Amino acid sequence: MDDDKTVAYTDKKHFFDQMITVYGRQAVLEVLRDPSIPVYRLHLAKSNRPDTKLNEMSALANKRDIEIHQHSREQLSRISKNKRQDQGVAIDIQCPSHQDYRSALPENSQAVRRLIALDRITNPQNLGMIIRSVCASPLDGLLLPRHGCAPLSPLVVKASAGTLFRCPLLHCDNLPEALTDFAQRNTQIVTLSANSTTQLTDFQPTGSVIYILGNETDGVSPEILSLASRNIAIPMNNSVESLNVAVTAALIAFRGVV
Repeated sequence: MDDDKTVAYTDKKHFFDQMITVYGRQAVLEVLRDPSIPVYRLHLAKSNRPDTKLNEMSALANKRDIEIHQHSREQLSRISKNKRQDQGVAIDIQCPSHQDYRSALPENSQAVRRLIALDRITNPQNLGMIIRSVCASPLDGLLLPRHGCAPLSPLVVKASAGTLFRCPLLHCDNLPEALTDFAQRNTQIVTLSANSTTQLTDFQPTGSVIYILGNETDGVSPEILSLASRNIAIPMNNSVESLNVAVTAALIAFRGVV
């Protein structure tokens, strides 16, 4: 019986690891209009006044046999986690490419993982563009902390051009802990430094590697820096000191793995 409960708990956790909740009427409507996006449940506030968008949401949900749940305004705000901007609607989306990071830990030295990890990226447009680059690239995924980075909001969905639902996203509660788990499995933890003598174009890892991108203002935190086993530099000309973090992510995603 205990084994059955453990299996049931594991299956349930895996299911909800793949779930993201999007809020806001236009964002929810766009999700419902796209039949390729697997939707689990539509949430509506009972206090909503009928309008054209809400009517279309209900019609699309019924057509796709999606559950519609009615909630008090307070209950809905707990689901959306953004009472000010949810506009009385939220939707649960199942993303098979989203999972807990532990499922992607290399099982042996031959299993190679190439990832980007984000340390406190707070601008939703940057996060969305990074997701889009990772999704389009040969990388194996994006390691994203559940706390500290921008939430997966409609702004992120828009900036990702919808690739958020397809991008291989690895969630973790604690980034240092996740990086330590990867490092213990022979994964190089790499940060960027203008003072490094190794340039991105010359760095050719043969095993697993995680590239860390830090906060838009103060970069990678000291705690994460202490875990790094290597640092590399992007060559800069014409006295340019740095690049936008989303641009840097694109350079790494498409150049750092070839």
